[in-house]
Amino acid sequence: MALVNSTEMFKKAYEGGYAVGAFNVNNMEIIQGIVSAAQEENAPLILQVSAGARKYASPIYLKKLVEAAIEETGLDIVLHLDHGEDFEICKACIDDGFSSVMIDGSKYPLDENIALTKRVVEYAHDRGVTVEAELGKLAGVEDDVKVSAKDATYTDPDEAVEFVERTGVDSLAIAIGTSHGAYKFKGDPKLDFARLETISAKLPNYPLVLHGASSVPQEFVELCNKYGAQIPGAQGVPEEMLRQAAHSGVCKINIDTDLRLALTASIRKTFTENPGEFDPRKYLGPGRDAIKKMVQHKIKNVLGCSGKR
Repeated sequence: MALVNSTEMFKKAYEGGYAVGAFNVNNMEIIQGIVSAAQEENAPLILQVSAGARKYASPIYLKKLVEAAIEETGLDIVLHLDHGEDFEICKACIDDGFSSVMIDGSKYPLDENIALTKRVVEYAHDRGVTVEAELGKLAGVEDDVKVSAKDATYTDPDEAVEFVERTGVDSLAIAIGTSHGAYKFKGDPKLDFARLETISAKLPNYPLVLHGASSVPQEFVELCNKYGAQIPGAQGVPEEMLRQAAHSGVCKINIDTDLRLALTASIRKTFTENPGEFDPRKYLGPGRDAIKKMVQHKIKNVLGCSGKR
């Protein structure tokens, strides 16, 4: 049981044709719900912290909560920075004891993204920390990530090869049609599997990452709708598409919006049925259970990593 980097997790995931869930965390109940699900499913686990969560909860609180989860469950857990926007935040998280970081230079031209990523990789690798980067731009809004649909661009396969070779980065988040936050689109969602297969063929045995993979199960959609937590017009990426991606070189799938909706719907349910409730344990406890149920669903039915720890 330890805080580990992602190297061995991704190697096993690639060889096994499944993906590891990277679940965003903001507080104790979310961490407890996620970790309880992973323990029960005997699944590999990445807990990731966005810049917004880092500001909200403080890095030291989040790290200590993760350490407590490791001690209580015996799980190996990757603690990952999600969407680090510059070298300084990546360095700070590495110095704070994170075992993995993401440097997101996707807003920059290719050479500038490469230079920034390489700088983070050199600092991280000297300290046993793995690095994720991003090439291509996903549309959508989530925490500090804001990209309009017109500015979204798919990942170029040849650029992906050049990027990995020049930076030495450990994993690469690619843009093939997913969207940050609750997925909004005109018509049916489409993932560019031909592009994914080309990138995977050009980068054999290399772990790819999907961001923006929101996909709320029907049971939770109905719960969200009933208690007013669903975002109007939002629709997730079909889960069968995510399962297909996990068989095509995607070793990590980020999951955040689904957890927020499950937690919020549960809390709204409590207050709707018990308007006078004021004990946080009475609404955060069921919220924690909703998180656990959502994560178990993802592990078993989407990621395919149940029993893979």
